[in-house]
Amino acid sequence: MNIDQPEWLKQALKGDQEAFSVLVDTYQRPVYNLCYRMLGDAGEAEDAAQETFWRAYQHGNRYDFDRPFMTWLLAIAAHYCIDQQRKKRMPTFSIDLVVEEMLSDPSPGPEKMAGRKEEANILHNVLAQLKSEDRAVIILRYWYEMSEDEIAQTLSTTTSAVKSRLHRARLMIAQQYKVPEAIPASGGNSYEPLPL
Repeated sequence: MNIDQPEWLKQALKGDQEAFSVLVDTYQRPVYNLCYRMLGDAGEAEDAAQETFWRAYQHGNRYDFDRPFMTWLLAIAAHYCIDQQRKKRMPTFSIDLVVEEMLSDPSPGPEKMAGRKEEANILHNVLAQLKSEDRAVIILRYWYEMSEDEIAQTLSTTTSAVKSRLHRARLMIAQQYKVPEAIPASGGNSYEPLPL
């Protein structure tokens, strides 16, 4: 069964539980990763991913088959996570993946690892200070490699708003990297590495 077959996808979104199980198995990792990056907590991310699939199941009749399914599903997850962050009014973000992405040498020395860990902590703290909408734009752009138009469609906003949010977030990140002492220490919080 091919996940991109419109007839199969239609069956899943119309309530076929077996087809929907395959849909969940296929997309659970990217949905969980998005939720984890936005919420910074594994348990909350699992709950958010489950809620995302539940909402997709409940509202499958709203899916537009001219739009990529992954974009629609990630939009549900991103909006849910933004709502959760607004409720908490204390946005968080896990950036432990940055350490892996910055590694070019598979066996760096201890000094190099300490420097990268410090950079990851700085970036984590900077992203935690962003508004949840700005954080969502950064995640979709750099982790999911979506275009500005795709991000706008996913977050139900305009491309110019996406460009503005990206610009503002990039400036903040750049400013904080120049002055790392402006970022408070993470307080020893540790985050689980994300499966890719």
